[in-house]
Amino acid sequence: MPTDTKRVRGPEVSQSPSLFLCKPAAVFPSHGARADGRQRDQVDVRPVFVRCGLVSQAKGSAYIEAGNTKLMCCVYGPKETERKDETDMKCGKLTTDMRFAPFSCLERGSWIQGSQDKDLSLMLHESLQPAVCLHKYPRSQIEVNVMVLENSGSVLAHAVTCASLALADAGIEMYDLVLGCSIRQDGASYVVDPSYMEENSCSSVGSKNQGGLTVAFLPSLNQISGLQSDGEMTEETLTAGVRTCIEGCYKLYPVIQQALAKAVRRAAPPPSES
Repeated sequence: MPTDTKRVRGPEVSQSPSLFLCKPAAVFPSHGARADGRQRDQVDVRPVFVRCGLVSQAKGSAYIEAGNTKLMCCVYGPKETERKDETDMKCGKLTTDMRFAPFSCLERGSWIQGSQDKDLSLMLHESLQPAVCLHKYPRSQIEVNVMVLENSGSVLAHAVTCASLALADAGIEMYDLVLGCSIRQDGASYVVDPSYMEENSCSSVGSKNQGGLTVAFLPSLNQISGLQSDGEMTEETLTAGVRTCIEGCYKLYPVIQQALAKAVRRAAPPPSES
């Protein structure tokens, strides 16, 4: 009997996915240690693994892993602009595209770019553009593509860092690297580099200080290139949150520098034997 070769057959023995579904608690305590062991009200970021130059087809690429948050970024260009009517004779054009893989979140998504992807792409563009020397690339465009492989919180902050690494790996002239850090304010307490569950939960119901903050920072120039906040926070809380994010960026800076130095050493030709 002929078989249907176009149908993907499932395994003969299978189990319901609901058996592996873990339902996390909807409310997290506002005191004590966090679920992953980190401390509240301290600049306690997750351990970061960074690698450059993983995609050979791209001009520059970077991979970053912070806890269970995993992102990949590829940079293409500088190349000729696709539309002649958008060509700028004095400076280049930076385009950003940030997407979530269908398997990156708890609820499976689609490959079609949604409203959240477009908003994050715009925020990523606003954070990176002040750091790139676009006047060095007239009549050209630089494409930055970020793919979120797994979303475990703080994706925008790590996307900024990953895209900055990929731009540096591609040899794009920049004023400085751009590092990202985010916090989640929950009443009088805050958490740095929040996880996905911490971003989508709150324990202080009715409190005025409820929201998230993401800062894109240029550490060598000591300047902020992008800031995104949501929720309701007082002016003093917002100012303290910006300082906390800047301190978190300075903690990541040595790791990023070391990853770039390793990438340069790998790409350098071997010494000639004389």
